[in-house]
Amino acid sequence: MELFTVHEPTTRPIPLIANLPHSGLYIPQQIAAQLSEAYLPNQDWHLNKLYDFLPQLGITVLQANYSRYVVDLNRAIQEPIAGNFWSCAIPLETAFGQTIYKINPSQDQLQGRISKFYSSYHDKLEELLKEKVAEFGKVYLLDLHSFGGLIDDQICLGNLNGKSCSEFLISTVEECFTNKGLQVVNNKIFTGGFITKNYSQIPGVEALQIEVRYNVYLDLQQLDKQRHPDWNVPEFYQAKNIFKEIFNCLVEKLEISQ
Repeated sequence: MELFTVHEPTTRPIPLIANLPHSGLYIPQQIAAQLSEAYLPNQDWHLNKLYDFLPQLGITVLQANYSRYVVDLNRAIQEPIAGNFWSCAIPLETAFGQTIYKINPSQDQLQGRISKFYSSYHDKLEELLKEKVAEFGKVYLLDLHSFGGLIDDQICLGNLNGKSCSEFLISTVEECFTNKGLQVVNNKIFTGGFITKNYSQIPGVEALQIEVRYNVYLDLQQLDKQRHPDWNVPEFYQAKNIFKEIFNCLVEKLEISQ
């Protein structure tokens, strides 16, 4: 399997890149054999399918194909590399503190994952961003995620409390969501992770994290079960139709500002 997929625009490209670092679910067999759990929670379930219309709007999409439990692309490389779900590049436990390995990976295995899965992804993301800046003078980076807990809100936008993007970008995104009946909060718990912080430092790049609560687009009755929730459910299709309208609105408003 490819480490990641770049979905190029199928119409006139615009200076907007969508990033899906946590939507991949694949775990290589040699890693899966070390795990004590077959079901791993708190992944960005099926966002690749929810947002598969984005290239039709001129948006470039970078999508990770491997699970965040292989390596978490939204964490900085710092010691300890492996450990806590919320802070380490390679989690050894779930978001709830449950151990997930029968035998923890060795240091060589950890470094191998960073080299293979992490570095190549970030090299590509940086390349795409700089290409757009060179072409358009600026680029908007939308870092797309979903969540199941910590807050009860439907949509949370994070720009590091005003540091990673302009007020224009976050307010425009908020307006497009609220106009379609979705409830939005800004910088509430989910203020933006490593990707938002790191890439907003590139001149010409504005970065915004968008978190969507699971029950906005998935079957609520499946979310408490110890298995991957289905995407082929009515809730998913209803949400996807709304999201198409939201992102059409966003592209129109951002292009007006060019």
